[in-house]
Amino acid sequence: MPRTARIVMDGGTYHVLTRGNNGQPVFHGDPDFQRYLQVLSTYARAHQLKVYHFVLMPNHVHLVLEVVRGESLSKAMLGLNLTYALYYRKRYRYSGHLWQGRFKSLLIDREKHLLACGRYVELNPVRAGLVADPTAYPWSSYRAYAEGVGIPLLAQQPCYESLGASVSERQRAYRQWIQDGLTPRHPPVPVGHRQLFIKGTTPSATRLEDLLGFPPRTRRTGRPRKLEAAVDDSAGA
Repeated sequence: MPRTARIVMDGGTYHVLTRGNNGQPVFHGDPDFQRYLQVLSTYARAHQLKVYHFVLMPNHVHLVLEVVRGESLSKAMLGLNLTYALYYRKRYRYSGHLWQGRFKSLLIDREKHLLACGRYVELNPVRAGLVADPTAYPWSSYRAYAEGVGIPLLAQQPCYESLGASVSERQRAYRQWIQDGLTPRHPPVPVGHRQLFIKGTTPSATRLEDLLGFPPRTRRTGRPRKLEAAVDDSAGA
């Protein structure tokens, strides 16, 4: 059966998920995480991708990025996953598929949901029980926004400037925003997008159902709800 064509919008912002085959680990130590980020940086530059958020988990990867040309996302991810797979096979004398099928991509509303999607991504290590605080996990974008740690790979996400008038205000507000994602008023839900409203039955809504395993909710007419009410992003993948 032929694969369904992947529809990606020029200038779109996407939450991208790649998993190890059968849930197997794809990172075993610092050199592996470092190598993946190096390759990601190379392909992001080559294909004009703006990487806003990321987390590398032991057996899967989350990326939040913007594409200039829609077609560049598949090309970049194909090159990234293939290049890292070749590295992994050589380092660990591994044969077979490293990644579980094609990557998943979800079109997100940059103005309404980018901060929430970034929070979901960066809280993955906490929800998985790997660390108690996201600052203790070195393989995510959290410390760039919360502490000002330089990560050359990252492009600062557009909503960050709205968090405060100064660098210190923005960092403080971002830390609070992340911590708010761990409070009881944000109950766990799969992949953090159960309350993310998608208009109609667009290709992005279909991809969302494939990614989450349940149909996305469609937006009702009328005034949209506020960010905290519209997006519940505290769950683990």
